[in-house]
Parts: sequence; structure tokens; C-alpha cells
Amino acid sequence: MIETTILTNLINNEEYIRKVLPYVKDEYFQDHVDRSIYNEIVGYFEKYNKRPPIEAIKISLEDASNLSEDQYSQASTSLSNMGDTPDDNLEWLLDETEKWCSDRAIYNAIMESIKVIDGKSDKSKGALPGILSDALSVSFDPHIGHDFIDDSEERWEYYHQKEIKLPFDLEIFNAITKGGLSKKTLNIALAGTGVGKSMFMCHCAAANLRDSKNVLYITMEMAEEKIAERIDANLMGMTIDDVHLLPQDIYEKKINRLKENYKGKIVIKEYPTTGASTNHFRYLLNELKIKKNFVPEVIYVDYLNICMSARMKYGAGVNSYTYIKAIAEELRGLAVEFNLPIVSATQTTRSGFTSSDVGLEDTSESFGLPATADFMFALVVTEELDDLNQILVKQLKNRYSDPSFNRRFIIGVDKAKMTLYNVEQIAQEDLIEEPVFDQSEIHDKMKEAFETFT
Repeated sequence: MIETTILTNLINNEEYIRKVLPYVKDEYFQDHVDRSIYNEIVGYFEKYNKRPPIEAIKISLEDASNLSEDQYSQASTSLSNMGDTPDDNLEWLLDETEKWCSDRAIYNAIMESIKVIDGKSDKSKGALPGILSDALSVSFDPHIGHDFIDDSEERWEYYHQKEIKLPFDLEIFNAITKGGLSKKTLNIALAGTGVGKSMFMCHCAAANLRDSKNVLYITMEMAEEKIAERIDANLMGMTIDDVHLLPQDIYEKKINRLKENYKGKIVIKEYPTTGASTNHFRYLLNELKIKKNFVPEVIYVDYLNICMSARMKYGAGVNSYTYIKAIAEELRGLAVEFNLPIVSATQTTRSGFTSSDVGLEDTSESFGLPATADFMFALVVTEELDDLNQILVKQLKNRYSDPSFNRRFIIGVDKAKMTLYNVEQIAQEDLIEEPVFDQSEIHDKMKEAFETFT
């Protein structure tokens, strides 16, 4: 049995025990005797930082109150038969142990889910996606860190490799991000109600499809059909009203043309407002991979403030700062876990909604959110800009490049067709750069003053 093989090597194989012990759990052992042996191995290793000798385990089990005489005799016999020769093929052993851990985790999750459904657990049915997704995500992580000296060659290659990014179809966004969004990043648009957060994300999702990318769009504000409607209008270059007027055969021809021209897919998933967390998203990603062989290259979450935290419940001593920051951290963690960029949005404060010069201080509910984001920008619409079919974009934070360059710029908008577009350079040149007194600019001004006097 695999359990006996695992226990034998935990006792006899130093390299093996150090690699697998963080991932093996006592609940994976069905047999009470095996579980008791495992717990004694773990206790010895944690105390002495070395694999335990068989005699030490036997002595510890003699004093165990959870074993009967027959069970102790069985444990003693099992330990005596484990020998002192570890398996030679460590790679095979690690693979089999990982598979066993995964199988046991899934089995336990299914049994726990049945208890929840039958009302025999203190957990609610809302916990089911988290229970199952945690089990499906069980895997060994062989990477133990970057050795600064020994891994210098690998690091040099990293410095000189070309990063694969997710490009925009908006030139100035590509310029300020040095070619597009990086994997493992959280990117956030800040705007007031009705300014264009969803339109921006729908446009970008459509642009990704044109680039033959797989896109997952998660909506908690609008229905799936409404998001699809906006993407239809964008990709077909038609108003939403005109899309609705298309005969079925013409509509299907346009969809088939999109299918022929673009190899990617867009999957839109709707959740109730404040009814889903990264646990739900993780489960969805696993389900999409298993059932549809669909692996997204970017995720849009519409939008961050109406997500649910996977770690904490709002209220009961948890304020909005802590709660929203937790959601942002969980989304960024998901981006890292699945090696892709995540794009989301957040609301401005009431004062920010009426301001033509939005800053980080206008982030609604949580000032901690900008600290987590890799790229954050504000979308601003005034009456004048609206008349010109334009949106002002202001960089608030940028880990891709220096945000002081092109801090503010203009993009065009066609609301009827749910489309954004590049504007002529003269529109950028006409943009008046009024002073923006955020911390970075204050720092720059102080630095200039200091250099003047030195």
C-alpha cells in the first residue's frame, strides 16, 4: 500500500521527509494506526529536525493513550517491517505521494460536502466551492527559493528574456505599461458611477479576443447577457440597438466570422453582488479547465468592491479598509497562482466623483487598495470631455514604468458602440497639466528645491 511506502520513507529517507512533510496531512491516512505512526513521525521531526529512528517511534507509541494494546502491537509490527532502506527513485516517490495527497484531499472534500448538504456540518452550503477548490488545488511546490550566487546564470537569462505581455489596442496604454500587462499582476481602474469602468473592461476583453487570447470576464454588477451585448457591439462595430435589430441569420454569420478570424474565447460568468470570492473564482477556473479545456490568459473582475473576501466577514470588527484591502490581496494572489494578469475596478469617493483631478485619496472605502495594485489609473469625464467624446486618464500608480511620464492623457470613446480608440496627438498636446499635489510630486518638488540650494 502507498501509505506503508510513504511512512517507510518518512522514517528512512531524509531528503524525502523534508520535501513532502509540509504537504502530507494526518487526515489523509484512513487507518488509525497509520495515522498515529505519522503523527509521531511529525512530532519527532518538528522537535529534533531529523528523521526519527524506528525505536523512538515505538517508545512514543507506548505512551499513546489513543491506541489499544492490539493497535500498539499492530503498529510495532508495521514499524519493524519498514526496514531501513529508502526507495532509490525519489522522483517516482514524490509523484506518487503527490497523487495520493491529491486523491485523499478530494475524497475528504467530497465526504465533507455530503455532510454540509445533509446538514451534519457547522459549515453552510456557501462553503462548498471553497472546500472543493482547496482540495483540487493540492500540489507539491518543488521550488525552495532563488540562490543568489548559484542561480546567477538563471537570473542573467531572466534579465535578457523578452517578457510576454498582454497588449492593449490603445497606443498610450502600451507606452505607459511598456507593451501591456504583465502576468501575476493586479490592475485597477478607478472611476465614478457611470463613467466607464465596465465599458473599459469590455473593450479590453474584446481587444484581447481580437488578439486571439482566452478571456474570463467575471461580473457581479451586470448580467452575463448585458456584458456579452457590449462585447457584441464592440466586435461588430455596431450600436447595441443595431445589434438587437439584426436578423438571426445575419447575426450568426457575424459570430461565425469572429470565430474564423479570432482563435481565442471569452467566457462570461455572473455571480450575485457580494456573493463570490476568490475561492469561487478558483473553483470556476478548475471547472473550466476540466469541462471545457479553457484556460484564460487574463481575468476581468467587474468589480472589486462588490466581491466577497475569502478570508474574512465584513463587520464584527472588520472595517472597510481591512476588508477591501483583503479582497485586493486575494485577487493579486489569484493572479500569481494562475500566472496571468487580473483587471478590475473600484469606485471613487463622493468627492472624487465630482473632481476633474482624481487622486489616490479618492479611492472609495479603502486607501489600502492602491498599496496592493501593480497598476492603477483613474477614468475622468467632465461635461467638456463628454461633448468631445473623450475620457481623461490619469496614472495613479505604475509598477511598469515611471508614472510621471504621460501622467494624464486622453482616449476617445464611442459609447454607442462600446468602443475606446486612440486620439490624435494634438488632443494630448492640448491637455493642460494642472498641478496634482500627490505625495510623489511633493517629493519631487522638495528634491528640486534641495538641489537648488546645494
